[in-house]
Amino acid sequence: MVKIEEEKCIGCGKCVQDCVGHALKLEDGKAAVKRECILCGHCAAICPMDAVKITEYESDEMIPYEKERFQLDPDVYANAVKFRRSVRNYKEQPVEIEKIRKILDVAAHTATAKNERKMKFVIVQDRLDEFKEMVFEGIGEDLELHKGEKSPVTALLYSFYKGRTRDPKEEFLFRNAPAVLYIMGERLDDAGLAAQNIEMMAQALGLGVLYNGYLKAATMCSEKVRNFLDKEGRPVAVCMLIGYPAVTYRRTAPRKEAEYEIL
Repeated sequence: MVKIEEEKCIGCGKCVQDCVGHALKLEDGKAAVKRECILCGHCAAICPMDAVKITEYESDEMIPYEKERFQLDPDVYANAVKFRRSVRNYKEQPVEIEKIRKILDVAAHTATAKNERKMKFVIVQDRLDEFKEMVFEGIGEDLELHKGEKSPVTALLYSFYKGRTRDPKEEFLFRNAPAVLYIMGERLDDAGLAAQNIEMMAQALGLGVLYNGYLKAATMCSEKVRNFLDKEGRPVAVCMLIGYPAVTYRRTAPRKEAEYEIL
C-alpha cells in the first residue's frame, strides 16, 4: 500500500496530480491516501521530499535522479540497438550470478499492463543438462503420440529429436548456450517488453541472446517440462538462449528502411 510520511510531506500536491488512479488527495495541507491503487510508484518517484513509500516494494532501492548518471545519449542507444545480434554460437562459459541478478533487476522494472506484474522469470543453467533430457524426452513422447502424422511441426520436432545426440556445438535446439531464460505469463505484451529490456541489459554486460521460438514450441510438448519451469501453470510467453558470444561482430548489419507514415 501507499504510505505517506506526514513529517516529510510539504503538501506540494505533485503526487496527487500525477496519480493515474486518483487514489491520493490533499487533506489538511498534507497528501493522504483515499483508496487502494495499482502501486505504480509514480507518487514515490515524483515526491521532492521522499515522503511517499510503497510498503510492498520497500526492499527495492529508490535511486535519486542524477542527470549525469541517468541521461542516455540518443546516438549511443540507437547504435546499441542497431548493433545487437541474435547469437547462435556461444562460449562454454557460464553466466555469473551477479550478471543474472542485474538482468532480472531490469526485467522486474519493466512496465506491465495495470502494473499487475504477473510474470515469472526462470533461468535454467545449473540444471541445464537435466532440463535438456526432459525436453527431448517430451519431444519423443509427442512424436510417438502423433506417430504417422505428417506436418511441418512434427517434421521439425523430429529433426530436433534426431539431432539431440550431436556435438553440443552442432545441436540445433540449445545451440551450446550455457543458459536458457523463460518468461512465464499470460500477457505477451508484458513479456515482450521485459524481453527487450533483458536483451539490451545482456548486451551491456557482454552477453548475447537468441529468441528461441523452436525451444518454446518444444517446451509446450511436455507437461513435465512446463511443471519444472513453473508449478503454478503459467504459460510460456518467451524463451531465450543466453550466454557469452563465441563470435565477434565488427559493425551493425544493414536493414531495410522502416515503412512509416506521419499523419
